[in-house]
Amino acid sequence: MLDTKLNDEAARLAALGRYEILDTPAEPAFDRITQLVRSILGVPMSVVALIDSDRQWFKSRTGIDTTETPRDLAFCNHTIRDRVPLVVPDACSDARFSSNPLVTGDPNIRSYAGVPLATPDGYNVGTLCAIDTVPREFDPGQIAILENLGALVVEQLELRRIAERDHLSGALTRRAFVAEMDKHIGLFRRYQRPASLLLFDIDHFKRVNDTHGHPAGDVVIREVAACCDRTKRPNDILGRLGGEEFGVLLPESNASQAGAAAQRFCDAIAALEIAHMPPLRVTASFGIAEIGPDRISSDAWLAAADIALYAAKHGGRNRVAIAKSDAAQPD
Repeated sequence: MLDTKLNDEAARLAALGRYEILDTPAEPAFDRITQLVRSILGVPMSVVALIDSDRQWFKSRTGIDTTETPRDLAFCNHTIRDRVPLVVPDACSDARFSSNPLVTGDPNIRSYAGVPLATPDGYNVGTLCAIDTVPREFDPGQIAILENLGALVVEQLELRRIAERDHLSGALTRRAFVAEMDKHIGLFRRYQRPASLLLFDIDHFKRVNDTHGHPAGDVVIREVAACCDRTKRPNDILGRLGGEEFGVLLPESNASQAGAAAQRFCDAIAALEIAHMPPLRVTASFGIAEIGPDRISSDAWLAAADIALYAAKHGGRNRVAIAKSDAAQPD
């Protein structure tokens, strides 16, 4: 039977994207696994490689200095095309790899064993591999060890995803959201890349809980989050910061663009009819702050957006306010 998931590249990339892990710092849970591969299999190099649209990026690497390579050069790009491990005893005598720059030059790959990292729904998002600079065979016991360690990598990916998601709304937790903010602060510092932050509160949320009960409040949280998820762009990042407060991070967006986006969110939430007896309707107030020289910490950026959010509430709720560059007088 044809394994369609091996050929559905769009779905595979979406599965990888759900982990929100590309370009994140090293983490001990993954580094311990590559160190185990290196010591148990007796190889000088091991990586956890995640295959993006045009590159392989190393979430963990030991014995290799580079953090990524072009996808078309990657041994791991071959590994993800199948359900079974890929073993290359001698790359120099393998027509697929003999002229590969990773073989003829640094890091001088000569032998390779890699296992695909399959998500629970069946998409190969990357590999765990062992690499040597001399020809060698990998025996069945070593491949079994590599497969078991690969399963641990997938478990860590899943645990990481669950830990960074709010169980009620499905949005990022506050901690994970602030980490995304820090990433975009770094991009602004290095390259002046724009980004904007939306903070919003569900208006009079306490009244919903007091009148209809906390289960109804939970439904409102879920439905508002789902509405925002439908409304946002693919690269926008939604987080639940606490209670009825949410944040949306808008990459590559200035304050004017963020204002238009916030109004779309505001209108979509106001139009939402939430299934309940009787049906519920809610609104939200939005504060916007564009990243800038006075907002190069997550605390300062959040504070600027919070001032604008207060202005939106003070102005009558169900509206949008934009912080000025000094975050003192929102528009």
